[in-house]
Amino acid sequence: MSTPLDHEFETQEQVDSYDRWFRERVQRSLDDSRPSLAHDDVMSETRTLLESKRASNPTAPGVQERRRDAD
Repeated sequence: MSTPLDHEFETQEQVDSYDRWFRERVQRSLDDSRPSLAHDDVMSETRTLLESKRASNPTAPGVQERRRDAD
C-alpha cells in the first residue's frame, strides 16, 4: 500500500526511518508530564515576540508590507 509519505523519500529505508523517528517523537510528547500549554496562550506569546522583533528591525523584508496591509 502506497502512502503520501512514500513519495517524499527516495527509498523505503528512508520512509521507515522517518516513520520510526516520527512515532518516537509522538510517543515522547504523549509521555511528557509537563503541563500542556493552551493554543491561545502560545499564539499570544508568539505574536508578542514577532511584533517586538519587527519593531526592533523595521527595515526587514516584509515588515513594511505588513504595516501597509494593517492600515
